[in-house]
Amino acid sequence: MTVKSTNPQGALGVETVGMTMRFGGFTALDHVSVGVAPGSFHALLGENGAGKSTLVKCMMGFYHASEGQLMVGGHEVEVPDPRAAHALGLGMVYQHFTLVPSLTAAENLVISRGDTPQVIDWRAESENLRAFMAKMPFSVPLDQPVRALAAGEKQKLEILKQLYLGRKFLILDEPTSVLTLEEADEVLGHVRSLCEAGQISVLMITHKFREVTAYADEVSVLRRGKLVGAGKVADLSHADMAAMMMGDQAPAAPADRAGQSGAPVLSVSGARALDRSGLKDVTIDALNVREREIVGIAGISGNGQMEFMEILTGQRPVKAGSIVVNGTSYHATREEARINCVRYLPEEPLHNACAPKMSVTENIAFRSFDMNGSGTRFWLSNSEMRCRAAELVEAFKVKTASLDSQMASLSGGNVQRAVLARELTGEVDLLIISNPCFGLDFSAVAEIRARIMDARNKGAAVLLMSEDLDEILELADRVLVMSEGRIAYECRADEADVATIGHHMGGHA
Repeated sequence: MTVKSTNPQGALGVETVGMTMRFGGFTALDHVSVGVAPGSFHALLGENGAGKSTLVKCMMGFYHASEGQLMVGGHEVEVPDPRAAHALGLGMVYQHFTLVPSLTAAENLVISRGDTPQVIDWRAESENLRAFMAKMPFSVPLDQPVRALAAGEKQKLEILKQLYLGRKFLILDEPTSVLTLEEADEVLGHVRSLCEAGQISVLMITHKFREVTAYADEVSVLRRGKLVGAGKVADLSHADMAAMMMGDQAPAAPADRAGQSGAPVLSVSGARALDRSGLKDVTIDALNVREREIVGIAGISGNGQMEFMEILTGQRPVKAGSIVVNGTSYHATREEARINCVRYLPEEPLHNACAPKMSVTENIAFRSFDMNGSGTRFWLSNSEMRCRAAELVEAFKVKTASLDSQMASLSGGNVQRAVLARELTGEVDLLIISNPCFGLDFSAVAEIRARIMDARNKGAAVLLMSEDLDEILELADRVLVMSEGRIAYECRADEADVATIGHHMGGHA
């Protein structure tokens, strides 16, 4: 039976039955059956490439399954496109943002409705939005254009949009990747309460076992397109879930911390720049990062981390103060970065560290295409570029159909690996990173963190900005907290107290 539309009043039960998806001779999904009961919170685990995204895209009508059925509310349905999925009460919060950057948060919410009038009564809409936001445990600045929002705020707005549209079954694709621990608990706690109240059901793709244990009722695990494990969360340990995800494959072992910190590599003094609103300053009074040291900057999204990264990469002009690398003034030009061996991994690397429509080979060659053994040159050696790219793709386990594939065709995790392959190759004196494990799977996270630690042990100074406090506590030698555009707190990592750090992150010092 085909259900064209529905208007559910409560949480929906959704089930895939024998869902199979083939792309030519490649089977991305192999007879996967996953059921989400009405009002339940279900977690979906698996490494990158395990089939999680393919499964939910079949459910949402982006793909048409080769075999199998989708059941919604106990009825078999056909979902030819996302519009049909929305009519059935299904909604999805995507890993990559779907907001209109030039419009405000309020405008994004209002235009997302199917009944938006041609002439909008903004007074009435503003009142309705205020009433809606009053029911939410988190908020975003509704009057700010989306392009001015930090990644964490964009993610929260994506979730708010689905709740605003009244979806009864939510698919959440890595919803807390750029949220702090407190923000993640706030968001998922609210979503969980809606499930317990019978208002929605949730299928969450995640790689964070803590979130699964804290919020999910049941879990399903995919590996290489097949369902390899499932059960009630209460009956499974983190080790059980990891074993199902990995099979016989062992994750990379973290590198041991070696050596004491040395001389300062990066020194920032009195640096001041306008924040994204253009109304306030981001001010870094004093910050030093030394050889063989990882300095982690924690903070709730929107407290100046994005602007600080832009200052260090030369994307945001500095009104005052100084930035010194290896004892000389630094302005983040390509030549200065080359001479001082400065490397970057910014937030959302596909858009901030890549040319999405250029090939994997070309993207990996950005740092070295015009260099030879003795200096600069004035011609391109495509064979050298391709040979080097092949070596790094293999060494960093970048999964790509071809070296000629567009960078945009890679998964988020493989974009991250490719950028790291480029940035960690050769001598590295200073590594500046923002949210390096955004949206990555269990094994990729372990591998990338091991590579960061290895760079530190080889002598690099590492400045790590991350909204994952667990990541900072695992990697950093020193922990700083950024709040309201300033460094608000500092401690040694081995003396860090999570409650104290959280207190400063919330601006309650």
